Amino acid sequence: MKLDRALGLMREVPDFPQPGVVFRDFTPVLTDPDALRAVVDALQDKIDDSTQLIAAIESRGFLLGAALGYGWRYGVVPLRKPGKLPVVADSVAYALEYGEASLELPAGAIEPGQRVVVVDDVLATGGTAEAACTLVERAGGIVTGVSVVLEISALGGRSRLAGREVNALLAV
Repeated sequence: MKLDRALGLMREVPDFPQPGVVFRDFTPVLTDPDALRAVVDALQDKIDDSTQLIAAIESRGFLLGAALGYGWRYGVVPLRKPGKLPVVADSVAYALEYGEASLELPAGAIEPGQRVVVVDDVLATGGTAEAACTLVERAGGIVTGVSVVLEISALGGRSRLAGREVNALLAV
């Protein structure tokens, strides 16, 4: 399956999770095995060869991160919302385009010097990806890049990730 067709399966859901926000629903890509393979393969093509570990952002980043980890033998670290981890190494709060949130890093998940790519489905304002990079770097990891399926360019998220390699399969 061609990547363009796979990315064309994403749908827009207006006014979710609140009025004025357009949610980019990745579910149709996940339910189509050929589309999922095309997206995961394309993400892998953009990951730095020195990468050892994937920091997968809750929750849709988990799905992509797990597939990348399995397919290319990376370890996978889930970056979770508060209250989901039994042992937390660090936490970072950040602003979303429609509110506030935070991410937590499991204790002992990243070793100093380990090379880590941050993976998620969408880059919007960049707050979530920036928080993920902060967690990785404060743990002593080296961010080799940020890889996403979709970048919403008008929201300027890339600017919050200055100095880091950012790869998006599709920018709108």
